[in-house]
Amino acid sequence: MPQNIIISGASGNLGQEVVKRLSDNGDKLYVTTGSRNPDMFNAFENVSAEAVNLLDGEASLNFVNQTISKANTIQAGIFLAGAFAMGDIVQTDDTLIEKMFGVNFFTAFHLVKPLIAHFEENGGGQFIFIGARPALEADQGAGSLAYALSKSLIFKLAEFINAEGRSKNITATVIVPSIIDTPTNREAMQDADFTKWIAPSDIAESIAFILSGTGKKLREPVLKIYNNG
Repeated sequence: MPQNIIISGASGNLGQEVVKRLSDNGDKLYVTTGSRNPDMFNAFENVSAEAVNLLDGEASLNFVNQTISKANTIQAGIFLAGAFAMGDIVQTDDTLIEKMFGVNFFTAFHLVKPLIAHFEENGGGQFIFIGARPALEADQGAGSLAYALSKSLIFKLAEFINAEGRSKNITATVIVPSIIDTPTNREAMQDADFTKWIAPSDIAESIAFILSGTGKKLREPVLKIYNNG
């Protein structure tokens, strides 16, 4: 059955794949494109796109409220907005930590707050987050401290959502990919073995499964999609 879904970060490489996959599934998608042009989704009849500054809590709240007014009910929120930065402990300063916390945590948190209230009023809903391997494995995150710290908050947020939503049919899933095969990553790591990376389409397919009737029965999942990386 088609669902009404909010997606942040839809204009990125992963976001575009997720939009295409769920649009093909017949879902009605309400997506944010950050500062990018929302017209990029004009070819999709069941996609409503808007440029929203998700670092702004009030702008995020207004987007969710307006979306609920259009859709009546929302069944899921998928949070793909984020960014990466290098830097070990010595190289990392307050400014970088604040930036990473903003783009990787607050862009999700600002949407979760109004959505969880909506889910409580409407019998439940699903949250899907993108985590990061460096936030789970210290040796992976040694050179990207601010990024790893910011992504670690996503795992804790999901834990709190699952604890609070256990009796309310509200669930949170964290998908943890290894390196995603994007043009940007290929350019940055030209000597890497790309066959060991994760295609955005594979993550999109995993998200579609989580939203399926079977996937809705999962509880507190952290799905590691590492391939051979």
